[in-house]
Amino acid sequence: MMFLDGFVFVIIYFRGLSRERESGKKRRKTKSGSLFIIKKGETHFNVAAESLVLVVVGYRVRGLLERRRLIKTEKMSSEAHFSNERVFIWFCSWGLLSLTCAAGRLSVSTQNLEVHKHLKRLNKPAVKSIQSPDGDIIDCVHISKQPAFDHPFLKDHKIQMNPSTIPDLMFGENKVSEKPKEKFNPVTQLWHQTGACSSGTIPVRRTKKEDVLRASSAKRYGKKKHRTVPLPRSADPDLANQSGHQHAIAYVEGGKFYGAKATINVWEPKVQSSNEFSLSQLWILGGAFGQDLNSIEAGWQVSPDLYGDNNTRLFTYWTSDAYQATGCYNLLCSGFIQINSQIAMGASISPVSGFHNPQYDISITIWKDLKEGHWWMQFGDGYVLGYWPSFLFSYLADSASIVEWGGEVVNMEEDGHHTTTQMGSGQFPDAGFSKASYFRNIQVVDSSNNLKEPKGLNTFTEKSNCYDVEVGKNDDWGHYFYYGGPGRNPNCQ
Repeated sequence: MMFLDGFVFVIIYFRGLSRERESGKKRRKTKSGSLFIIKKGETHFNVAAESLVLVVVGYRVRGLLERRRLIKTEKMSSEAHFSNERVFIWFCSWGLLSLTCAAGRLSVSTQNLEVHKHLKRLNKPAVKSIQSPDGDIIDCVHISKQPAFDHPFLKDHKIQMNPSTIPDLMFGENKVSEKPKEKFNPVTQLWHQTGACSSGTIPVRRTKKEDVLRASSAKRYGKKKHRTVPLPRSADPDLANQSGHQHAIAYVEGGKFYGAKATINVWEPKVQSSNEFSLSQLWILGGAFGQDLNSIEAGWQVSPDLYGDNNTRLFTYWTSDAYQATGCYNLLCSGFIQINSQIAMGASISPVSGFHNPQYDISITIWKDLKEGHWWMQFGDGYVLGYWPSFLFSYLADSASIVEWGGEVVNMEEDGHHTTTQMGSGQFPDAGFSKASYFRNIQVVDSSNNLKEPKGLNTFTEKSNCYDVEVGKNDDWGHYFYYGGPGRNPNCQ
């Protein structure tokens, strides 16, 4: 005689389990959803798939001969037994499907809850909202309600409306001749076409649900990946390429720097994949290229993953632990304190440069307030945007040890080849003015709070056949360099 014992354990996601004494009901609707009726004797089990119940079903199969004997001797009882057994087997099968579907619903529900909470933290109540032509919504938020003050160390912080010290020559002579050979044009932001924020408020680009959903998680939204700073001192190019980021930069190191300045040519480079980006920026760095790197960054970028489009946008970034847990882009976490009501972090820059067309550039200055210790940022000649409080940093609490200027792209090599994402204008440096992108009037801030030309300017790029950099100096531009490239080309595969 064959004999088999076994147990089936099924976890099913239900909202409720109740008994109904009424007979003849196959299905009914309630507030908890669709109910499935499982008949067992005179009792109906109503099961709604929305909460978690552990169902343990045990069965014993006595074998074919045993079953035949039972059928002959206890036909009615056996029929009832097999009927109930079929019901419970069906119940288990349906439960496995329910578990899969319910787990998916639970995951989506949890994700939506996390996204909702994150959006609530980022999008502060607006005094006024402005619809930008590019689809952005700019919220005018009271200066005391901005995201920075979510930081526990800033709860009782008194906002500093002006820097205590400003580097000499910032508002005056900056080593540019009165009659430069090339014509430059000012840039603005697209949202200025449809409105303005009043004094006492700051413009904040509203974060949308789809922005957060593009990130790997709500927690990682607005953050760079680890090791995105160029490593000019690395002798191993394979090590430098491991992160998928490539650079073409000029840099100075080996001293104490209290700030930096540059005027950056603005373009709209083509980005191949939505999870790649192209940016042009300056880096203020302190610490080692490991777990404790401090970095303050600002410039322009095209990042479909972060913003959902291919517009060129003003951005800032900071970290005090090499991009691991601290810091973020723009105002997407607590940290940077904005005081300016006219410029929005993360908003589109317009217009941008074109080949053999008018050239547009932006000036960015970052410096340390020697009295208060904060790091300040200025955009253009008159927009002091705000500051990073000194307590955010360890190494940069005193000074920077490296300053870098240049371009960066992400190279995902999704099709097994180098990306076609452009850096700068997408042209190599030798294309020259109105075709290649440039940084001009590169300066550093010294311990006497003076803007000076950098000494010992070096260059670095991982793959010069893909993106390159060439430095120069003249009376009009001071220290400058052209940089960039097309990415994939016959010499860059």
